[in-house]
Amino acid sequence: MRVVLQRVSQASVKVNGKTVGEIGKGLLVLAGIGKDDTEEDLNYIANKIVNLRIFEDEAQKFNRSLLEIKGDLLVVSQFTLYADCRKGRRPGFTDAAPPEQASAMFDQFVNILRGFSLRVETGVFQAMMDVNLCNYGPVTIIMDSKEMSRR
Repeated sequence: MRVVLQRVSQASVKVNGKTVGEIGKGLLVLAGIGKDDTEEDLNYIANKIVNLRIFEDEAQKFNRSLLEIKGDLLVVSQFTLYADCRKGRRPGFTDAAPPEQASAMFDQFVNILRGFSLRVETGVFQAMMDVNLCNYGPVTIIMDSKEMSRR
């Protein structure tokens, strides 16, 4: 699983001009599901997201997690995180999960995040979406469950 986390003061997603998800302070999570991902990948990344200390304390140090600040999550499915641009000029997406698998795993991932008692909003799977955000910091972090140690 690959995710791009953006710390935001606000974020929203629209489909056909209608807002389908909107949050205040928290994280925008662009989430890509790989064809070899398992439930273990989903749990690992979800735990990392909510516990990652990327919010400032009173001394302006990264010492607080999303759980500690009771922040919001806006989770948007993004298969293009699996783009392979090594050959030619058109990216390939063979490492991304097929839509049926990705949709089920994306829903499972969102449910895992909701289990932390945080406000979780989403986009619409496979829809053309307009994502608006105010990147606070800016702070942007990329995580890949296959490249991270699980110790």
